[in-house]
Amino acid sequence: MLTPRPRRTDDPGSRVPQGLVTASEWAWRTLLVAAVVGLVWWLLQYFSAVAVPIAVAVLLTALLTPLNRVLRRWNWPPALAAAGCLLAMALVVVGVFATVGAQVAREWPELWVKAREGVAALLNWLAAGPLHIDQAQLNGYLDQLTTWVSNSAEAIAGAAAHAGIGIGHFLAGLAIALIAAFFFLASGREIWAATTRLVPRHYQASTARASERGWMSLVAYMRAQVLVALVDALGILAGALVLGLPMPLALFALTFVTAFVPVVGAVLAGTVACALALVTHGPVTALIMLGITVLVMEAEGHFLQPILLGRAVALHPLVVLVGLVVGSTLAGILGALLAIPVLAFFVAFVRGLDPDRFETADLPK
Repeated sequence: MLTPRPRRTDDPGSRVPQGLVTASEWAWRTLLVAAVVGLVWWLLQYFSAVAVPIAVAVLLTALLTPLNRVLRRWNWPPALAAAGCLLAMALVVVGVFATVGAQVAREWPELWVKAREGVAALLNWLAAGPLHIDQAQLNGYLDQLTTWVSNSAEAIAGAAAHAGIGIGHFLAGLAIALIAAFFFLASGREIWAATTRLVPRHYQASTARASERGWMSLVAYMRAQVLVALVDALGILAGALVLGLPMPLALFALTFVTAFVPVVGAVLAGTVACALALVTHGPVTALIMLGITVLVMEAEGHFLQPILLGRAVALHPLVVLVGLVVGSTLAGILGALLAIPVLAFFVAFVRGLDPDRFETADLPK
């Protein structure tokens, strides 16, 4: 006895159109993927005290990987090479801040005199300018500020305590990040090989190949990020030299270090540069420095990062720009910091899963 053939959904007698069947299959699969992504996002937020330092450790490892490879070629033991990389990074950071501190200490007396003159000129402008704010009004504003501070002592103390807790969490996270980066540099390949053993055996080779592609893209991203920070610092340095601002090297170092923190870093460096221009050369120079800072920030956000980072991670500049906006919208500064590295890794990972379609030319140089 012959078994009757099942009726196809695209038969004329079918009540459900084939297009709706296909759309529904795509819909429930999309909802399932969205649920998994949402669960992972919730877990990362819940364990952020560990997840964020580990993410920072991965970025530090990618940044120091070229130096680690050089030390390994010189037959340094893995642990010694990892310690040497972290020590070199610490020496660079300490050297930058030492240079800034030495220049500030050397020029502070002159800067203090100019600051007092600038404040006096500002007060004269407030009194004689279009606002016509005399000394009595300024004294009244100062009295109001003093009264507010006295009445808000408890709130200020609470904010200070909260800030102290935040600093403690930051230091603890920094310690976790440095320790994790040491182990990633010393035995990261072994750690990842042990992790890939959790994957079914017939997928292990493709997973290892794809992860290698993703890691190469992440290393290229960090190398490009250093170039972006250097260009930002050179832009601020050029503006400071043209305007004759004090401590140009300190501004250069501050801009370079803070450029690795999206949004906040550029705002902090620009604020310091504008404040120096205001107290030493007056409001006109401060406005010019503000324009230079805005120009550097716009060039970074809409040109340098999309072009340089997009080329480094083999992504279109528009994808990089949208990724930065989406990351900052979802998770603020941290999202802007991690959006492109995560995107770069997973795009390269997916490409590496299919060696027939993956082109070597797409790899970042």
